[in-house]
Amino acid sequence: MAKSWYRRFLTFYAIVFTAILCECAPATFEELPGNRQTVPHIATVVNTALSWRIHSYYTPSIAGVTLLRDGAPFAHRNLAVAHSIERSNPRLSRFDALELADIALDAATRHALDGEFFCATLLQESAFDPTAMSSAGAVGIAQFTIDTADRYGVDPFDPNDAIEGAAALLGRYLAAYRGVYDDPYAAALAAYNAGPGAVAAYRGVPPYPETREYVADVYERWAYILHDERKR
Repeated sequence: MAKSWYRRFLTFYAIVFTAILCECAPATFEELPGNRQTVPHIATVVNTALSWRIHSYYTPSIAGVTLLRDGAPFAHRNLAVAHSIERSNPRLSRFDALELADIALDAATRHALDGEFFCATLLQESAFDPTAMSSAGAVGIAQFTIDTADRYGVDPFDPNDAIEGAAALLGRYLAAYRGVYDDPYAAALAAYNAGPGAVAAYRGVPPYPETREYVADVYERWAYILHDERKR
């Protein structure tokens, strides 16, 4: 009986969630303003997100039932993150995208990270693809190298473990750089991408084109998620 009720519960929310996402037609990255900084600041992310015009919005009411807005069962930001995941990785189902968003946001909270920032980082790293592999030898959803994964005791091929490990590592970097650099988020990203040694050597984001582009890309994704969350 309990299993039957649970199955009906999941089916109902699958229908609701699918209807909501299908009604959305948010702007693509190409449609958004293209003025990015190579060394962005958190204030710029927020200001940029607020300056964008909203082309659509999640419909909160279906057949008289108001759901999925800033509270149980899913917070609006979870839907915004899930929508970004689905756009970046269409091979994932909508429920998989929502589950990964929930896992990532929970991990971010445990490690004192901004949830949207952390999800934007994983979007840039792998588009939330647990099977992703880079030419540099980084693997999994958080793109750990095997050496780094071994050092921190992370299974890079396990999405839950990799997400938790990435949140812990970024949280450590962010805590270390707060009060040291003007933009600790950019410094934490640079450390994740190029290593903390490079950040220490250059006293901030190193002048590597790849690293600066990486930081800018994550900030753009971060701003997009914030934009997607904003209400009319």
